[in-house]
Amino acid sequence: MTPCIAIFDIGKTTKKILLFDQDYQIIKEEEVSFRETRDEDGDKSEDLEAVTNWLRATWKALEADRNYDVLAVNFTAYGASLVHLNEAGEPVAPLYNYLKPFPEDLEKQFYSTYGDKLAISAETASPPLGMLNAGLQLYWLKHRKPEVFAQIKHTLLLPQYIAYLFTGEMTTEYTSIGCHTALWDFQKKDYHAWVYAEGFDKLLPPLRHHYRPLETSFRDGKILAGLGLHDSSAALIPYLKQYRKPFLLLSTGTWGITLNPFAKQPLSTSDLQHDCLKYLTYRGNPVKASRKFIGNVHEEQVRRLAGFYDKPLDYHESVRYEEHLANDDLQPGPGKTPKQGQTPTKDTVVSAVSLDVDFALYDTYEAAYHQVVEQLIRQLLDSLLLAAEGDTSDFKLLLVEGSFSRNQVFLALLKRAFPGLRIKAREEAQGTALGAALALNVWPY
Repeated sequence: MTPCIAIFDIGKTTKKILLFDQDYQIIKEEEVSFRETRDEDGDKSEDLEAVTNWLRATWKALEADRNYDVLAVNFTAYGASLVHLNEAGEPVAPLYNYLKPFPEDLEKQFYSTYGDKLAISAETASPPLGMLNAGLQLYWLKHRKPEVFAQIKHTLLLPQYIAYLFTGEMTTEYTSIGCHTALWDFQKKDYHAWVYAEGFDKLLPPLRHHYRPLETSFRDGKILAGLGLHDSSAALIPYLKQYRKPFLLLSTGTWGITLNPFAKQPLSTSDLQHDCLKYLTYRGNPVKASRKFIGNVHEEQVRRLAGFYDKPLDYHESVRYEEHLANDDLQPGPGKTPKQGQTPTKDTVVSAVSLDVDFALYDTYEAAYHQVVEQLIRQLLDSLLLAAEGDTSDFKLLLVEGSFSRNQVFLALLKRAFPGLRIKAREEAQGTALGAALALNVWPY
């Protein structure tokens, strides 16, 4: 039997089981998707029962598979999602979707009770995002669905609920509680005052550190079990273990998220209004994160390009960087933050990207595509420099992972914008699951 670590990676779209060998190479991977269900209000919701049944059935099948000797298991899942349990430890409410609208009158009630919106946002490192601030989901239940709230004895973040299914232990940990929940006061390193005022601290299990893992049963014995991790924070772990000197990580996909685990400054009001926030690492240290919605905009422009120039939809993948097609003024200048593309009004958060490329001005697809990517990067610069606290001179390395890490035009123009940084593309397969495996410290990395 091959010794390995098992990781359950629960995404919004797909759920995966991955096995890593002693070299942290994936030796088995399976995935499944489930149809969303509806909560009592008719809004889309994760089918928690289906996910729970799959987790248990998959573990049972793994116990029966004598090709693998699982030494430890950990869990990673998306954030801003709460599972509410009764006295018997069973769910009493749907897994409410973080995209569910938050009532405007209830939001006004919350901030009129507890203080200025942006002040609380700064203290909790959480831009005001409604249900995406998971703590406000509890507030909503208490004040809008008291009959449901009365049944709640324990509230777990989703990664810790999955760990609970395997271990029977209820915990709270840094990466999930520090994921724009509006629950954690980053200066006091404790729950925010409003959490105590509402009594929610009594529902949240004790905070536990990752160096104190749990146990679960496997076959006839006990093995290590992790506490579970927020997925974005888990993806940072391989880099924290590999690099000692300050670096920036640009994670690309639907969003372009710049992560700075070496941030020193507190969040400002402007940071928050431009969708810059803080996470916590699995060790409890702050990570400044800023994001722009570049992936969807890129997909839209690629569709437009394909139609305009009569090319296949994936033609952009073959485009190579040509210096003469790029402008010369892409650099923001050393230590300078570019002007923000949008000016937020009070209490708003800006993360959208807007492009304006007239394809009729360009003779070729290649020339037009260079302009599309250049405009994307111009707007991404704002976000990247926010995470870097306005100055990249303290950093030597910018790591790029995800879908844009394979885009030659994107990487070349990024290098043009930041000539003082070494741009390193990372195509780490399943970085989130790898981070969850590394957090267990079973083998050296």
